[in-house]
Amino acid sequence: MSPAREPDQTRPADGSAPDGSAPDGSAPDGSAVTLYDVARLAGVSTATVSRVVHGLDRVRESTRIRVTQVIEQLGYVPDGAAQSLSRRRKDVIGLVCVERRAKQYDIENMNLLYYDEILHGVEAHIRRDHGSWSLLITFLQEDEANFARLQSLSGKVDGLLIGEGIVTSELLAWLGRRVPLVVIGGDPAERSTDVVTAHNRAGSVALIDHLIDEHGVRRLFHVDGPAAASDARERRIALDLVLGAHRDCELIGSCSGQFSVQSGEDAGEFLLGRHGDALPDAVVCSNDQMAIGVLQALVRAGVKVPEQVKVVGFDDIYPGSLSHPPLTTVHQPMGLIGERACARLLDRIADPSLSPKVEMLPTELVLRSSCGCPPDTSQRLPVRPLRGRASPTTTPAPVTPPASPKRRGRAAGTAPDTRLIRDAVPDAQVLDAQVLDTQVLDTQVPDTRPARAPAAPHALMTGEPDVLIAPES
Repeated sequence: MSPAREPDQTRPADGSAPDGSAPDGSAPDGSAVTLYDVARLAGVSTATVSRVVHGLDRVRESTRIRVTQVIEQLGYVPDGAAQSLSRRRKDVIGLVCVERRAKQYDIENMNLLYYDEILHGVEAHIRRDHGSWSLLITFLQEDEANFARLQSLSGKVDGLLIGEGIVTSELLAWLGRRVPLVVIGGDPAERSTDVVTAHNRAGSVALIDHLIDEHGVRRLFHVDGPAAASDARERRIALDLVLGAHRDCELIGSCSGQFSVQSGEDAGEFLLGRHGDALPDAVVCSNDQMAIGVLQALVRAGVKVPEQVKVVGFDDIYPGSLSHPPLTTVHQPMGLIGERACARLLDRIADPSLSPKVEMLPTELVLRSSCGCPPDTSQRLPVRPLRGRASPTTTPAPVTPPASPKRRGRAAGTAPDTRLIRDAVPDAQVLDAQVLDTQVLDTQVPDTRPARAPAAPHALMTGEPDVLIAPES
C-alpha cells in the first residue's frame, strides 16, 4: 500500500485538490466525488473507506482520522442508493395521510392539524433514536379509488405508516405482504396489522357521561365522522353505550360530517333547520373541527352556547381552546401516537416475524366552558381505559341529512340494557401508554359504587373484551 498523502497539502493555484479534484469536491471530470476518489487520496482501500463511513470496527484510529479528513476535504457524500443495495434496506419509511375534500379557507387549515401532530411525533422518534432514517410523506384523498401511488410507494420504502380511513382491511392485508405496516388511528378489532390509536371509546364515554351526570343533559344531537374512519366509529359506539345505560336520555338526531369545519357548519345548519323549535341540550361532535363549525353556525343563528345548547368535540386541537366559548373536548396524545407507531414500525422492519399488536393510548377529559362548566374552566382529568365491552343494542345510522333516528327514553324503574360500572378499575392498572392484554372479562360486576364524585374517571366493565391481542412471538 502506498504511503498516505497529508490531507492538508497545498492546493494548486487553480484551486483544485492535489489529486486534481475540483474545489467543490467534484472529480476532475466534473462528476460527483466517489468512494474511489477518497480511497485514492487517503492511500487506503475502498473497503477501508466503507468501514469508516459506516462506523465499523477494524480500522486503526490514525487511519480513521486520515480518511475522515479526506472525506471532509473532498465533500464526499455516500451514495444512498448504493448503500441500500448493499444492505438490502433503504432506511426510509413512508407516512400516508388522509386528506379530506373540504372548502378551503383560513380556519380550514385546521383540517390537517391532526397529521401535523402525528408527523412531529414520528420525526421526534426518528431524530432521537434512528437518525439515519428518512421519512417520505404523501397525502391521499379519502375517496381516492386508484391506489397506484400507494402501491408504488410501498416499493420505495422499508415500511409504511398509514392514516386511518384510507385503506380497507383487504388492501392492508395485500400491502402487508409487500412491506411492513402500522395503521395510525386504526380499528382496534384489526387482526392482521399493527395498530396504534387512542382509546376513543373510553374518552367518549367519559365526555358524554360528564354531560349527562354533571350538566343534566337529556336530549342529544350527534355529528358523526366519516363512515370509513374507525375512530369515528368507536366514538359512535361509545354514544350508544352511554345512551343504553341512561334510558331517560334520547338521541334526537344525527348527521355525518367529514371531520372538517365546513361539514360542522353544515351539520349546525341542518340541526337548526330540523330541530330549531326544540333544540337539543347538547351537540356531541366526533372531532373538534366539526364542533367549531357547529359553534359558528349556532352563533350566527343567535343560539347561546352553553346556555341553550352545549357543544363538545374530540381531539383537543389548539384552536378549540381559542373558540368562544372555549371547547370542552377529549385529548388524544397525537404526538405520542406518532412516536409509538414509528417505534413499532421500525421494530417490525427489524423483525418481520412479530405478531400483530394493537396499542391503545389513554385519553384525557378536557373541561372548558362549552359544556356548561363555569367560565374560565380549564381542567384535565385522566380517563381510564375500558376493560370490557357491552354490546350496544343498536347503533343509530347517521344521516346526511335526511330523517334522523330517535332513541326513546325508558320507563321509570326499568333497568338499562347496558351497565356502565364506573371507577371499578384500581388506579394502579392505569398506564401512560397501555397495551391491552388478552384477558377476557366475562363476569358481571355488581353495581356497588358509592355516590359518584364530579367528573371522575370512568371504566366500562361488562361482557366481552374490548380487544383481543395476539401475544408476541
